[in-house]
Amino acid sequence: MVPLWIRAGGRAWRRHHHCYPEARVLAARPLSGSRRQKSTFDVAVVGAGIVGLALARELSLLHPSLIFGVLEKEKELAYLSSFLWQLIVAAEQEEVPRLKALYERGLQNNVRGLKLISSKEIQEREPYCRGLMALDSPYTGIVNYRQVAFAYAEDFQAAGGTVLTDFEVEGMEMAKESPAGSKEGMKYPIVVRNSKGKEVRCRHLVSCAGLFSDRLSRISGCSLEPRIVPFRGDYLVLKPEKCYLVKGNIYPVPDPRFPFLGIHFTPRMDGSVWLGPNAVLAFKREGYRFFDFSVQDFIDATAYSGLWKLVLRNFSYGIGEMYRACFLSAQVKQLQKFIPEVTVNDVLRGPAGVRAQALDKDGNLIDDFVFDGGTGDIGSRILHVRNAPSPAATSSLAIAKMIASEVEQRFEL
Repeated sequence: MVPLWIRAGGRAWRRHHHCYPEARVLAARPLSGSRRQKSTFDVAVVGAGIVGLALARELSLLHPSLIFGVLEKEKELAYLSSFLWQLIVAAEQEEVPRLKALYERGLQNNVRGLKLISSKEIQEREPYCRGLMALDSPYTGIVNYRQVAFAYAEDFQAAGGTVLTDFEVEGMEMAKESPAGSKEGMKYPIVVRNSKGKEVRCRHLVSCAGLFSDRLSRISGCSLEPRIVPFRGDYLVLKPEKCYLVKGNIYPVPDPRFPFLGIHFTPRMDGSVWLGPNAVLAFKREGYRFFDFSVQDFIDATAYSGLWKLVLRNFSYGIGEMYRACFLSAQVKQLQKFIPEVTVNDVLRGPAGVRAQALDKDGNLIDDFVFDGGTGDIGSRILHVRNAPSPAATSSLAIAKMIASEVEQRFEL
């Protein structure tokens, strides 16, 4: 979990989080309620990630007289991420000024209990960790965001909302006539079809589609920019008998020269400890395994000039990440900067996530929210949340309020 003082910071500090926003969807408990599913909505939200569910919940509480729906392409709802205190550790002298700058930002944002600690104090909290100085955030914690996502969905349904799973949006158009048997005429003029030919209708639509947000924008006739380029993050895990080496979250000091944070130590709700992630280009938007490959996704990424500009600008960093992805010893060497006792024999290859990184045509990583719609009948009725940057999960309720405000203004709810 990333504390507020980093979330509120500038460009370099908003690019990272130990959870990739589009993590793998897992089988989950069914949502409560057996009400008849609706097929017409005042507002439909595409995407049942944590941001989409938080937004749907917020809108349904703000406007109880309206009908809301969530359309999710997966068969199950779940957002996988479960992320004690947190130390941000300066392992090298050149990192100390950046660490102190983070501390000052934290004070400006009234972060509770934040303080700089010495090398000796680091070991009092983390006996196996080594560093010159650290930023101690004692009220940072870990949360099971999968459970949070379910809670949002349950609140949404309790308020009368409908969640339609296994509904992958494949097309949308303006209706030419009222639906059969309707007494409300063209109240719901947008027809949204899924890949199986089923359809729902709505007055307005909000896209929180993450990895597929640019493609959904194209389907709706809106702008292709910014593009989504998927980056896979591979984690290692400590063997159970070695988990005593880590007690809380241990993070490196962010380096503004590079687009991603770097590896860190993350205790999980189940007692395991994740190490990582790295950041390598994924050749499939939902490519959670090393050899996953999609021709369409590969062509979309490599044909985009913005990606090549990013690669050339960060060539040595990218090569290093690829090398560490292939060789376990290289990743462990990075871990040893903070915990020297960790060896190759102490770790196993773990899970992976895919980050939906928004990228502009100049090769710049978009690290703030991008809201856009379009022109014409459909475009004016759609809001695309093109980039919900990290930490989307930790700030999901606040983000939902911000998006809801944008929805109210655009659609005059």
